[in-house]
Amino acid sequence: MSVAPTNADFAVAETPGAPAGPTGDSPRRFNLNLRESGIYIAFALIVVLFTVLTGGDLLAPQNISNIIVQNSYILILAIGMILIIIAGHIDLSVGSVVAVCGAISAVLMVNYDVPWPLALLITLIAGGIIGAWQGYWIAYFGIPAFIVTLAGMLLFRAMTLWVLGNRGIGPFPDPVRTMSTGFTESYLGNVGLGALGGADLFSLLIGVVAVGGIVFTQWRTRSGRAQYGQAVDPMPLFVGKILVSSLLVIAVVTQLARFKNLPWVLVLLAFLVLSYSLLTNRVVFGRQIYAVGGNLQAATLSGVKVKSVIFWIFVNMGVLAALSGVIFAGRLNQANPTAGNQFELDAIAAAFIGGAAVQGGVGKVVGAITGGLIMGVINNGMSLIGAQSETVMFVKGAVLLAAVAFDVWSKRRAGASR
Repeated sequence: MSVAPTNADFAVAETPGAPAGPTGDSPRRFNLNLRESGIYIAFALIVVLFTVLTGGDLLAPQNISNIIVQNSYILILAIGMILIIIAGHIDLSVGSVVAVCGAISAVLMVNYDVPWPLALLITLIAGGIIGAWQGYWIAYFGIPAFIVTLAGMLLFRAMTLWVLGNRGIGPFPDPVRTMSTGFTESYLGNVGLGALGGADLFSLLIGVVAVGGIVFTQWRTRSGRAQYGQAVDPMPLFVGKILVSSLLVIAVVTQLARFKNLPWVLVLLAFLVLSYSLLTNRVVFGRQIYAVGGNLQAATLSGVKVKSVIFWIFVNMGVLAALSGVIFAGRLNQANPTAGNQFELDAIAAAFIGGAAVQGGVGKVVGAITGGLIMGVINNGMSLIGAQSETVMFVKGAVLLAAVAFDVWSKRRAGASR
C-alpha cells in the first residue's frame, strides 16, 4: 500500500537540482552535474565564439550595455514563464499581453495625462486581471493552458488594436524612458583603471556588493545542504565556482561602468531575479510550484492547493508581462499595434534553453535568465558579423532543439543508470 507524502516532505526537500547524497563534501574530486552546469558552459562557449568572430566587439562596453537593454523585456517575461513551465503549463499569450498593456499605459500617460507612477500601477493591475482571467479558465475550469493562452494571444492582440485605434501612441514621459533606456547617475565620480581608462566608482561598488551577496548566499546554501545530509561540492570546486561567477560579475560591471554606468533595467532585473530566486528556493509557495509540476497527484495528496498555485502563477505572468510591456514601449517611446510579436516564443525558448524540463518540475530563474542571454548574444553577435535574418532564426531554432534534446537525453540516461 502506498503512503501519501506529507507537507513535511516538502518542508525538508532539497533545493531543485541539488544532488542528493551523504552529509558533507562529495568523495569525488570533481562533481559536475551537466544538466545544471551545461547551460553555463554553453553560454561561456557562445560568448567566446562570438568574441572571436567579432574581433572583441561583442564585449565592448557599449555593446554589453546594448545586449542588456535590448533583451530586458524578454528576460522579464522569462522569469514568469519559467514558473509556469515548472508547474507543467505554457503561456502563448504573453506577447499579446505585452502589447495590450503597453497600449493601456500609453493611453493613460499620453492621452489622459495620468501621472506615470499611477499609470504604471494601473497597467500592472490590468496585467494581473488578464492573468487572473486566464488562470481561472486553466485552474478552476480545467481548460488546458495551451488552448486558453492561444485564445488569449488572439483576444489581447485584438484588444491592442481597439485600444490604440490601429495607430501608434507616444511619446512617453521622461521617467518611463529613463527606466527603459536610462542609466544610473555618477554619484561618486570616476576612478582610474589604468589601461582601461576611467570607470564610475558607484557602479564598481555595486559590483563589489553583488559579489559579496553571491558569496554569502552560496555559502549559506552549501551549509544548509550539508546540514540536511545532502551532498555538496568539494571545497576546491565550490571555491572555483564562486571565483568564476564573481569574476564574471566584476568584469561585466566594470565594462558597464566604463560606458554610461548601470542601466536602470539591469537594476530592475537584478531585483526581480533575487526576489524570484528567493521565492522558488525559500518560500513555501515556490516549493509548491515544483511539487505541482513534479508530481501533481502527490502534491494534491500532500495538501497543496493545486488550483490556487496554478491560478496565481498566471496572475504573476500577467503582471510581469505588463511590466515588460511598459519597458518595451518606453524603449521605443511609443506603443504600437505590432509590439510583442513573437515575444512568447523568445520567453519560452529562454526557459527551455535555461534548463526547464518539458514535463515540468525542473528549472531555475537564473537558468531562464541565462537562456535569454544566450538568445540575446546570438542575436547581437550574428548582427555584428552581418549574418542574414534567416541564418539567425536557423541558429536560434537549432539551439532550442539542442537544449530540449539534451534534457530528454539526460533524463533517459539518468533512468537507465538506476
